[in-house]
Amino acid sequence: MVELACSGLLFDLDGVLVDSTPAVARVWTKWALAHGFDPAETVRKAHGRPSVATVRDFLPDADAEKENEVILRGEIEDTDGVIPLPGARELLNSIAEDQWALVTSCARPLAEVRLRTAGLPVPRRMITCDDVRHGKPDPEPYKKGAALLGVPPAKCIVFEDAPAGIQAGKSAGALVIALPTTSPNPELEAAGADWIIRGYQDLSVMQADHGSNALRLLINR
Repeated sequence: MVELACSGLLFDLDGVLVDSTPAVARVWTKWALAHGFDPAETVRKAHGRPSVATVRDFLPDADAEKENEVILRGEIEDTDGVIPLPGARELLNSIAEDQWALVTSCARPLAEVRLRTAGLPVPRRMITCDDVRHGKPDPEPYKKGAALLGVPPAKCIVFEDAPAGIQAGKSAGALVIALPTTSPNPELEAAGADWIIRGYQDLSVMQADHGSNALRLLINR
């Protein structure tokens, strides 16, 4: 058992709170085929990053914002199979609203659609790709997420599933717990994850002291 103390939790969305993998794969596969790219490679590269950044990688001379609108519209409309990860709802319900924030590479409308579809609370504190100039793996998203909670990143624990997000959390100065929902363990380890858990069944979260805003996390290894 590993015990951690922190003052705030920062959650990625896809692959961390919700399982949207089938929807993401469908939308990006359709886009990749329309442009003559390998669907599997496109989906892999798209995960955990702002979608407009992936578009620019594949189509550097195109109107990236226009292409991104096509992808965003497709993802908002395709909610089939978007469900909460096991234990995510119970975990969020066990912590106070001011103790956690969402930090996602999604656009805000898409993040809200996926949270509601999965039956998860839409947090008051949310950083999306609309709120940053530099997306993951840059540390800006997680630095801003910590600022929303009013605590330094070093006192936060980040939950991630993608190498780009892990790198962002570590570069911001936070500890990172990774879930192997979309990337294999070796990739999560190479990105710098401090711990890898199988799922939320391996984690317990509790208040450190009565009246305190600090949290204690227990990881069952």
